[in-house]
Amino acid sequence: MLAKRYESDATAARAVLELYAHNGSVVGVEPEQLFDGGWRGTIRLVPELPVGPYRRHLLWVTTSLDDFAQFFAAIGKKAHSPIGYRYAPLALRFFRSVGRTTPSAYAHGWVVSYNVSGSLHSSDRAVRETLFHEIFHLNDAVHDAWSSRALSALIDPVIGRCTRAGDRLDSACLAPFAPNATMVRGGTYYAFQPGNGIGEYAAELAIRYYREQRAALGMAEPALRQPFKCGPAPNGRAWQLLVDEFFGGVDLSPSCP
Repeated sequence: MLAKRYESDATAARAVLELYAHNGSVVGVEPEQLFDGGWRGTIRLVPELPVGPYRRHLLWVTTSLDDFAQFFAAIGKKAHSPIGYRYAPLALRFFRSVGRTTPSAYAHGWVVSYNVSGSLHSSDRAVRETLFHEIFHLNDAVHDAWSSRALSALIDPVIGRCTRAGDRLDSACLAPFAPNATMVRGGTYYAFQPGNGIGEYAAELAIRYYREQRAALGMAEPALRQPFKCGPAPNGRAWQLLVDEFFGGVDLSPSCP
């Protein structure tokens, strides 16, 4: 079935079949729909097979999953307890947003939907991190909404501290607590954007973990200025909770001064 679907593009067909053989993930398309984007508004999505001009997105996804396999093999050798983060097999559904570049991706029920015109999908590294973020949401759900249970009491006071008159969030105040630099146009850090919920902070924290551990493992990740855990007090506590819940207690980031 996969060979038939991708027979128009031999390179894409080979990538799809190898992905299925390696980890059981299946590549298809998202059905046409009107998507409720929350603060983004309603967005029309149409199915888009990742072939021809969109093939690069398929190749970035397949190399991302290969990278995750290497990453978790390395982490698993150092784990003090079972790794609680599943990254495959997945159903991968490609689509294009009409006249828009959002959402770049979203996930539910071990399905990851990927936008070939997504604003975040500019490079292989960007795609790796987007996928790690979305797959974290799937793991968070399996862990009984862990982010809400474990992190709300730590992060809600930060948001309260950085809320100004008119419920405006002060990005400069939030900066020391943001796991990554991703910003919402006209808003604030994606981790704290109103309407996103604590799960988005947790997914951004998971990306930061992935970045720091890749760097420590020598997987060609650019060095970061300092470990996230070495920032303000809530950072270190949130970091340790994440490490213990999903990554077998493995933290290869440098110790804090």
